[in-house]
Amino acid sequence: MKPTSPLVELQHEGDFAGVPDAAQFQAWVLQALQLAGHDGGELVIRIVDEDESRALNHAYRGKDKPTNVLSFPFEVPEGVPAEALPPLLGDLVICAPVVVAEATEQGKALHDHWAHMVIHGVLHLLGFDHIDEADAVIMESLEVRILAGLDIANPYDDAGHAPA
Repeated sequence: MKPTSPLVELQHEGDFAGVPDAAQFQAWVLQALQLAGHDGGELVIRIVDEDESRALNHAYRGKDKPTNVLSFPFEVPEGVPAEALPPLLGDLVICAPVVVAEATEQGKALHDHWAHMVIHGVLHLLGFDHIDEADAVIMESLEVRILAGLDIANPYDDAGHAPA
């Protein structure tokens, strides 16, 4: 199934160095959707600072620290027929300073780590998870395959499991 081109709304909550442009985010989302067998949709990618990431991570996951990527899948409001809405995937919130720090600490190219965070987040929006070992293997294998299609090395070779 060939997905329609996803509509990606990119929001920046600061002036961060090294953030890819909108076209790059669009390409990564499309690659993830294609290889996950999904037919497209709309999503928001919001690039934030550590304070906003920490606040959201605390409010929604009970963790009082910033994190690399948070995924908020769209939920159809009660009483609204799903077919009345465009195909909405949800929102990704990516903390630019955390992505930069992780890429540096892990010796990864910043571009590659951004791609991984976007693909990882999109897979969460599609319902993939890594809470238990079996699900982690499925999700990580798909991430590796999607990234390979972009000529990006396996991010788990020396890094362990999926982003927190």
